Amino acid sequence: MTAFPDVPVIQYEGPQSDNPLAFRWYNPEEVVEGKTMREHLRFSIVYWHTFRGTGSDPFGPGTALRPWDDGSESVDNAKKRAVVAFELFTKLQAPYYAFHDRDVAPEGGSLAESHANLDAVADVLAEQQQSTGVKLLWGTANMFSNPRFMHGAATSCNADVFAYCAGQVKKALEVTHRLGGENYVFWGGREGYQNLYNTDMKRELDHLAKFFHMAVDYAKEIGFKGQFLIEPKPKEPTKHQYDSDAAACMNFLRSYGLEDHFKLNLETNHATLAGHTMMHELDYAGMQGALGSIDANTGDMLLGWDTDQFGTDYYLTAQTMLMILKHGGLGSGGVNFDAKVRRESHEPIDLFYAHIGSMDAYAKGLKIAAAIRESGELCDFVKNRYASWDEGIGAKIESGNVGFAELEKYMLDKGEVTANASGRQEMLENLFNKHIDRV
Repeated sequence: MTAFPDVPVIQYEGPQSDNPLAFRWYNPEEVVEGKTMREHLRFSIVYWHTFRGTGSDPFGPGTALRPWDDGSESVDNAKKRAVVAFELFTKLQAPYYAFHDRDVAPEGGSLAESHANLDAVADVLAEQQQSTGVKLLWGTANMFSNPRFMHGAATSCNADVFAYCAGQVKKALEVTHRLGGENYVFWGGREGYQNLYNTDMKRELDHLAKFFHMAVDYAKEIGFKGQFLIEPKPKEPTKHQYDSDAAACMNFLRSYGLEDHFKLNLETNHATLAGHTMMHELDYAGMQGALGSIDANTGDMLLGWDTDQFGTDYYLTAQTMLMILKHGGLGSGGVNFDAKVRRESHEPIDLFYAHIGSMDAYAKGLKIAAAIRESGELCDFVKNRYASWDEGIGAKIESGNVGFAELEKYMLDKGEVTANASGRQEMLENLFNKHIDRV
């Protein structure tokens, strides 16, 4: 029995297609820079927004029509939901999916019961993966929804909460490993503070680092070779989160000797909340060798919270893919649609329209980015802008062969700085527009 009887497998029909249930730009087998679009983009659909989101908001209950879901928190309902999820994944030709433990299986009355529930649904997930070929991009544990996490999870002031989280992550890691997950993500939804009057920040960060080291040790023990990822976010629900942006995460990882074990899962909406662009966060993580994966969404610039909207802006997707190509791709990561349909888009078909539009936007962004790189115009401009560092005094500075005394003598002899060339920002913005127009 099908949950989406009127939806075929979504096919590529080209830019001129008017079919809302077809790809206009995402052609999985099209080769760009030596790899297929499927290999570059590694699209993943999230379980939480897509199959657990109800459309509720602070002012009203859910609006989403989900005929396959009886609304119960039973294991049987969770199993039925999993089958429907894989129908959507396969009809969208998405090679991956991602989940929190509490998305796929209900929380029980005890940790032991929650473990059993997760194992029972994991059986179905394993069967569906085997029959469809869809793989698990990453798993993670929800350590923010239950009231026990009101003071945080691994950073809680309550040692029992830390211990509970250890048990929960242990099981989530085991299930991710069992399902062939290629990554494991830590999103510290409540790992931060609301008020420093009642917070021992150093102790909390020390505890968080201990928790991550325990996770690394346990992964080795069970043979999990997937990539660990941290997902930066500056605020919401806490006033300040310890993983506030890419730079803060890298500082934390290096401070506690974790830099060899973790990369970053970057989200557009989180970058915005941190006061950055996604391009900035990607470039920073990439230059640190820590670009792992992305959560592909966007925020509403008129709203100050994490709205998790589907990205359809070609400028955003082209900038994102430009940075991903620059830094050699996402490795074991992917373009993960951590995005939800709007409360008013409540019918099942809207799940397809939303994903198709964003998959197309990232595919076109990939083509635009590749065209910019092939032209060499942007790369050449940046190279020429920094040409003074490639020889002469610039090369000596970079090689560490001069100090203040030598540099002072150099300028005393020269007398004045060589005239600065224009940054040509507007010309480069026009260049970007040219390639968007031509793809």
